[in-house]
Amino acid sequence: MGAQPLPRSDVTILGPHTQLAGVRAAAVEPRPWIEPFPVCPALNTLGIIHTGIQQTAAPMKIVRTRQTTTYFLACTGGKGRVLIDGRWRVCRAGWACLLPAHTLNAFEAIPGVRWEFCWVCYQQPRDQRPLGNAASPVMAPYDSQPLLAAIQGLLYECSGPAQPSLMMQWSHLIHAYVLRFARPCHQPDQLRMLWERVESRLEEPWTLEKLAAEAGYSREHLRRLCRRQLGRSPMHQVTYLRMRRAAELLATTELTVAAIAHRVGYQNPFVFSNAFARWIGWRPSEYRRQRTVNTAGGNHRAAAAPPSGLPAGLPNDLRPLELPGRPAAPSPVSVR
Repeated sequence: MGAQPLPRSDVTILGPHTQLAGVRAAAVEPRPWIEPFPVCPALNTLGIIHTGIQQTAAPMKIVRTRQTTTYFLACTGGKGRVLIDGRWRVCRAGWACLLPAHTLNAFEAIPGVRWEFCWVCYQQPRDQRPLGNAASPVMAPYDSQPLLAAIQGLLYECSGPAQPSLMMQWSHLIHAYVLRFARPCHQPDQLRMLWERVESRLEEPWTLEKLAAEAGYSREHLRRLCRRQLGRSPMHQVTYLRMRRAAELLATTELTVAAIAHRVGYQNPFVFSNAFARWIGWRPSEYRRQRTVNTAGGNHRAAAAPPSGLPAGLPNDLRPLELPGRPAAPSPVSVR
């Protein structure tokens, strides 16, 4: 799986067995696939664009090469594949993953396997604390049942009584369950503080020995903690933080590629470019050019066309997810 070439274009492919239901925030950027969702203004206060539940099977595949949102996915049944750190990994029941903004995000169903998951998509305002931080796990064990129940509760309320106070309570509960994963309280303080220091000093030549000394752990203990808490090795975590910062700088500043390389700890821009391509799927100059084209073209106009792999309009074989106790609502064609 890890040897597969990275996708280089946006894709939205849903098979005939896909079912989903969701809720969207008020006054968000127009997107045909979330337009049928009931509206919940309470989501806006938390930076949530949309949230919902999906049941699917191959050939379902979603690729976002210029993702500007943070996407949380919790598997509730079966298993699927998620692209993390430039390689495909299996996300199975009892696990969840946090896909940050400004990176290549993708997930797909595995042939012959049913996949069920719930999701929460964030567009974090600049004046709010980011959902994830330097110590947030990329993929880790997670009890998805409380989050699933909260999303179902919000769906029921928004599709029926729509009482503002209850919609607000359900929304805050959903956010709290996502934060349980993104900011785990059981993570050792030394590990959390280590990654906060690394994130503030990415230009330094970090090694496993230096990381272990900074945290006050042995190298092996640091390896075990990172694998268990973050889902990656210590040096992979350093590279992840560097690539995330580089993508953010490419997307939001006019700094040269060489200047960005130095800021994130690479003395050789060519080495940085190769590492960025392995993790993000594009070379830095290509990533910036694609971001510029996307901004200049306007997201609204781009969204008006049907996503790649789908015919115009809603396919007849794409069914809404039927929740017990209420009739199904019209279904969108994507969740991203």
